[in-house]
Amino acid sequence: MSTIESQEIKSLRDAVAALGRRHGRDHDRQTLWGEAAKLGYLGVNLPEEYGGGGGGMAELSIVLEELGAAGCPLLMMIVSPAICGTVIARFGTDAQKQKWLPGLADGSLTMAFGITEPDAGSNSHRITTTARRDGDGWVLTGRKVFVSGVDIADATLIVGRTEDARTGSLKPCLFIVDRDAEGFGRSQIDMELRAQEKQFELVLDDVRLPAEALVGGGTSHAEGCGGEDAGLLQLFAGLNPERIMTAAFAIGMGRYALDRAVDYAKTRQVWKAPIGAHQAIAHPLAQAHIELELARLMMQKAAALYDAGDDIGAGEAANMAKYAAGEACVKAVDQAVHTLGGNGLTREYGLASLVTAARVSRIAPVSREMILNYVSHQSLGLPKSY
Repeated sequence: MSTIESQEIKSLRDAVAALGRRHGRDHDRQTLWGEAAKLGYLGVNLPEEYGGGGGGMAELSIVLEELGAAGCPLLMMIVSPAICGTVIARFGTDAQKQKWLPGLADGSLTMAFGITEPDAGSNSHRITTTARRDGDGWVLTGRKVFVSGVDIADATLIVGRTEDARTGSLKPCLFIVDRDAEGFGRSQIDMELRAQEKQFELVLDDVRLPAEALVGGGTSHAEGCGGEDAGLLQLFAGLNPERIMTAAFAIGMGRYALDRAVDYAKTRQVWKAPIGAHQAIAHPLAQAHIELELARLMMQKAAALYDAGDDIGAGEAANMAKYAAGEACVKAVDQAVHTLGGNGLTREYGLASLVTAARVSRIAPVSREMILNYVSHQSLGLPKSY
């Protein structure tokens, strides 16, 4: 596996970085989303036959990382093209692909993703959102929390489980729920987090869905994509990209903070030399840079494995990448604020709000402790405590 980026990848990185610099930290989300879509960046991972770029997570993660490094990350990239677009491209019926993928690729359609529940977190084994058959269709009942961007999404990809699997073995199933579906309610969660994308709690009160709302359709994988019995495959096909893209989000944020600190350390002079000449300032910034670069390497490995179709290998690498990027991001932001001293807490320099935002990369979509559980069990073969 090469760690040297091709000229094509370098060109993509440079072009997206230029786009990010034009918009900057005070960007308008809708304007940036539209321009990124027009340039083909939002759908770079989606199939060419549906208007996408025909690339993979390697390319899409670069787009998010570079926008983040310019101070204008698009959070919904993690959800709409990465999770939902990937799931539909891999498992959707022909009708679902034709309906959703072109719009996801050109930015005219956006999808949210609902998995987390009040009493289950993202533990799929405890999901209680239930789907029961109703004639040729389905009735969906349950609650979801911390769902990003529902207010700007045309539909939400909801993770539920069939009624006969409420207890016992895990049997998730994924449904596309239109934003105007009857019984589909949302309420905004009041967050102490500066982000243009809002967080919502969803209530699904006997939401009636047509049969074609089930991702993949059918009842078994042998019948096609197999929505009802292939839900577990679909779920993890979306969670690996989510972790890769969250790593890109964190790395971009860390790079943005580090760049602000380095610029300040080069010009801020207290005694006879810029403060960056002092090792107490220089070394922590160098360490932050090293850790961000290491996290990027793991993210690139995870993306390469996923794009090569190695879901098992990608699962391990994506979790490691998300962990490493979250840790590196928090440390980079903390050191950046510390480097600027009091200025690091002012609105002028735009770093203080990142202290809260950086914590998200440690918490969501899966906590660092759960990643350590995964690695200790799956990679090291240690016994479980639960």
